[in-house]
Amino acid sequence: MRNVLAKVVKSFHHAFIIIKHLLNFALPKRYTMVKKLFILALSALTMTGICKAGDFPYGQFTHEELGMKSYAKDASAHAVVLQEFGKSWISTAGDEINLIHEYHVKIKIFDSKGFDEGNIQIPLYKIDGNRFETITNLEGVTYYTAEGGNVQKAELDPKQVFIENTNKYWSQKKFAMPNLRPGCVIEFKYTLQSPRLFNFKSWNFQSDIPKIATEYEAHIPAVYNYNATLRGFYKLANNKAELERDCFSIGGNRCDCSKIVYAMTDVPAFVEEKYMTARKNYLSAVYFELNDYVSLFNGSKVKVTQDWATIDRDLKQDEDFGSQMRKTNLFKDRLPAVIAGKTTELDKAKAIYAYIQKNIKPNQFYGFSCDNGIRKALDTHSGNVADVNLALIAALNAAGLNAEAVLLSTRDHGLVNKLYPVVSEFNYVIAKVNIGEKSYLLDATDNMLPFGLLPMHCINDQGRVVSLSKPSYWIDLKASQKKTSTFILELTLQDNGKLKGTLSRYASGYEAYEHRKEIKKFNTVNEYVENLDEKLPKIKILNSDIQNLDSLETPLAEVYDVQIDAYDNTDHQKLSFNPYILSRITENPFKLSERDYPVDWGAPTETRFMLTLHMPNQYTVETPLQPTGLSLPNKGGMFVTNFTAQDNVYTFSNVLQLNNSIYTAEEYPYLKELFSKIIQTEQTDIIFKKK
Repeated sequence: MRNVLAKVVKSFHHAFIIIKHLLNFALPKRYTMVKKLFILALSALTMTGICKAGDFPYGQFTHEELGMKSYAKDASAHAVVLQEFGKSWISTAGDEINLIHEYHVKIKIFDSKGFDEGNIQIPLYKIDGNRFETITNLEGVTYYTAEGGNVQKAELDPKQVFIENTNKYWSQKKFAMPNLRPGCVIEFKYTLQSPRLFNFKSWNFQSDIPKIATEYEAHIPAVYNYNATLRGFYKLANNKAELERDCFSIGGNRCDCSKIVYAMTDVPAFVEEKYMTARKNYLSAVYFELNDYVSLFNGSKVKVTQDWATIDRDLKQDEDFGSQMRKTNLFKDRLPAVIAGKTTELDKAKAIYAYIQKNIKPNQFYGFSCDNGIRKALDTHSGNVADVNLALIAALNAAGLNAEAVLLSTRDHGLVNKLYPVVSEFNYVIAKVNIGEKSYLLDATDNMLPFGLLPMHCINDQGRVVSLSKPSYWIDLKASQKKTSTFILELTLQDNGKLKGTLSRYASGYEAYEHRKEIKKFNTVNEYVENLDEKLPKIKILNSDIQNLDSLETPLAEVYDVQIDAYDNTDHQKLSFNPYILSRITENPFKLSERDYPVDWGAPTETRFMLTLHMPNQYTVETPLQPTGLSLPNKGGMFVTNFTAQDNVYTFSNVLQLNNSIYTAEEYPYLKELFSKIIQTEQTDIIFKKK
């Protein structure tokens, strides 16, 4: 056996894994640089340019660091990473194998807005009752200049470090760096030990503050074959590898390692802006995932990353997934009353969907595997996302409908990497019911969602459909409806200077769903109306009528009798009126000079506003509103206004359409300019004068 093992280890010397890192980083910036790193089998390892960089000394500072007033390459930064170093390797103790990660960072804080960098939270995963991640060798120090000009330092007190349980899966190691003040430099380091070998420790080159230098060192035993993925928009300043002889051993058997260095310099801060998905989709970072490994005990190769055929089989046999989808017998006695009188498949599906919505309340946990199983979820009327939606799938199938499961990753969880199957990248499951030639995607976890409308957090690229009767496949996760609002305002100027009339608002699609949820936050509709009245200081609501609040598949209608205290009287030579008194855009949501990541609305939007203004006969228009027509390239959207006058009746209308769910980084300047011009247009008044 030892001879066989020696041959295996020797073969790994000659087929040693070298990851080719320099993968055409000269691609245009608009392309997301997500590349699967190549693994080359070499007959012998030859590597020049051995890495000379590494960790920096702890507990040292320079007067130049303390004297920095700002960061030259980003004068707006409240803090900057001076140096950052990480190192990860796989360690053995007896038969136990752990991933060890050392982290060390030094940060300059310029002002009080940078103090957040001194509040540290380190997430720790709890695998089970016996295995969990731990932090050791934690040290921290703050350097600062005292009033007399002397440099002082304050050490982190271990008594001020504590663990906070987040949920049953995660906890956090938390501490605050001592004596924070503008101009100080903080430094801390720690060692993390984890039994999670499946994902070798990832590394973020980019964060919320700029970094002058950031470096990561990975030591990977030759018997472990990881897929590595680079994400982000910035080039590596250093990317080298070298061979380490006899670096890993277990049970008396040894093998070599690959030492890989990744480094970046002058990394800009990552600036979050509105209408984006998970930040990890765009942060410059490197990720690792275990593909396979060779056991040093018996020389056998163990495949970890599976193909979809294997994953399909495992999911269908899984007690907390496929087995739950098969539990149609649980609905044998429940369904007759639910679908009584329903003659079409669509009507039956809608009735079952509403039944699950009302009978199982979701808890706070996402996931595609059941926590307690759908039987218990039905009995207790509670469960996680999988308990709810797998129950929906089982119920639909029990009624003779064709329902499947869809695995997905929510918007805040990140995009799924499709280069190789990784089931752990999914964190949610919904239902897909096929009726005739049409399919409907359903999520029964929210009783305010109409049939066929997914919550916005599920609209994220693609999902994987898992059927009990055929192979899995990808589908696009797109909004099935637009976000549509229509405002109609009809006003008449009274002799006392007040404008009186009616305000009507109609919402459909995602706008109706979101607005219904807003109304339902209040104990009563009257409370909502009172709150709305307070939020519209220029408008006083006299009477209200809200229709279709609980009819989820029809437009939501609100009709109000309103009064506006526009003028003290009508004895004025001139009157000005700004028609943009509702849904006015006061701030451009797009502020970056350029944006590397797309603008993701989730769904196309359309907002319409129509105003009819009845003025006394003695007034006429001196300065009318000029018609406006703005558009985005490739029919991506438009903003159009129109103004007409006939006798003493004045009509104004505007339409804002954003026809795409997603706008690319190249389209960002046009979108930014559109909103800038809208804001300028909305500052214009109509001027009336006496005849």
